[in-house]
Amino acid sequence: MAGYVSKKDYTDKLHEECGVFGIYAPNKDVAHLTYYGLYALQHRGQESAGIATADGKRVQLYKGMGLVPEVFSGESLDSITGGEIAIGHVRYSTTGSSHPVNAQPLVFRYTGGHLGLAHNGNLTNVTELRSQLLSTGSVFQSSTDSEVIVNLIARYGQSSLEQACMKCAIDIKGAYSLLIITEDKLIAMRDPHGLRPLCIGTLDKGYVVASESCALDTVGAKFMRDVNPGEIIILDRNGLHSLQALPVQNKAHCIFEYIYLARPDSIIDGFNVNRVRRKLGHQLAKEYPVDADLVIPVPDSGTTSARGYAEASGIPFEEGLVKNRYIGRTFIQPTQDMRELGVRLKLNPVREVLEGKRVVMVDDSLVRGTTSGKLVSMLRECGVKKVYMCLSSPPVVHSCYYGIDTSDEQELIAAQKPLEEVRSTIGADDLYYLSLEGLLSVFGDYQENFCTACFSGIYPVEVVKPNIKGKYSLE
Repeated sequence: MAGYVSKKDYTDKLHEECGVFGIYAPNKDVAHLTYYGLYALQHRGQESAGIATADGKRVQLYKGMGLVPEVFSGESLDSITGGEIAIGHVRYSTTGSSHPVNAQPLVFRYTGGHLGLAHNGNLTNVTELRSQLLSTGSVFQSSTDSEVIVNLIARYGQSSLEQACMKCAIDIKGAYSLLIITEDKLIAMRDPHGLRPLCIGTLDKGYVVASESCALDTVGAKFMRDVNPGEIIILDRNGLHSLQALPVQNKAHCIFEYIYLARPDSIIDGFNVNRVRRKLGHQLAKEYPVDADLVIPVPDSGTTSARGYAEASGIPFEEGLVKNRYIGRTFIQPTQDMRELGVRLKLNPVREVLEGKRVVMVDDSLVRGTTSGKLVSMLRECGVKKVYMCLSSPPVVHSCYYGIDTSDEQELIAAQKPLEEVRSTIGADDLYYLSLEGLLSVFGDYQENFCTACFSGIYPVEVVKPNIKGKYSLE
């Protein structure tokens, strides 16, 4: 396996969290279908991948570090074929280090048999729960909060699995979309705020559950609906059963799914991601009209919003930056000089398109500003007269504690510097952020249904975070 780079060197973005995929489908090759489903969710996590399958008698597991095609060869998939249930996971670590022991699914034996779990999200009370479990004799093999969930379910093992899951849901706080596999059952759970996405679809006489609807499309499943906040879905030989484990609290779907994290072809909680991003571009052009010659995106995350900006402004859209799509997440950058070249390897300007032009460059967000500064410099070298940096999100000024790997607030450029200083730092002629009101306006009557904590600092679930002196405070 190639060497890993640090997360900060890899890309100047809010990193994806994780992706989960589950299938209950008698007479189907569930292992291979899960492989394809994970491939569709690869953008949500590139550190590790794993699949667990069940055949009514046992749960088999194969997982490893790397991208989906790196982890799974024909032989490794063949080792877990058979059965009619499977769950899969792609991971980007937000709690727990990047290490093979933290790769998911996690599979254990408990009183009721085998239990496997795949988790997208972050628990906000994990420290308290882990301490309680350790004090009563629980043993942990990993440093992930996901193992806390497994231990809680096992602790309630004298009850039925459904009851154990309901009791666990009462204990855990924060963000989670969970898939649980036993020898003969698949269970899906979503937190009562709906912070992390989860949807369900039908496949012939079976069912598929996934983080995004694009994974349903990939395996030929038909979208049925989103899993409701606080809902537990049970899939077994008796079909689909639903329990409302917890009352729906104030909905707080992660708004960054629509800005950057999700694939454009996904539908999440009733909104098509591509359509939302195009509307964000329209709103950006409305708020910040610019006299320019071209609109170019930072591919791929800024492409759809850039098209929307071009449509609304009447300024021509051009592909001014070409992306090298063969640069993977394991690209080694051993020295600072090589890191400087990393952006050029990933994105290269088209001089013939850009030279002598006034350019609106659209991206989804600005985190630390390092990549944006390098891109602006590259445009200047191509003879661009003016660079207007437009972002289809408000300033990111707060960290996320719900499963997205954001930098510490001390590293978020918009949290540390005023607008004019940020503009000067990246070298743009002007810098425009979409307003929070403008962002929410694209969702019409559903503006109250989203978590905007990374912009507003308003957290829908209580979190404990370090203060400046390194102590912890409750917010």
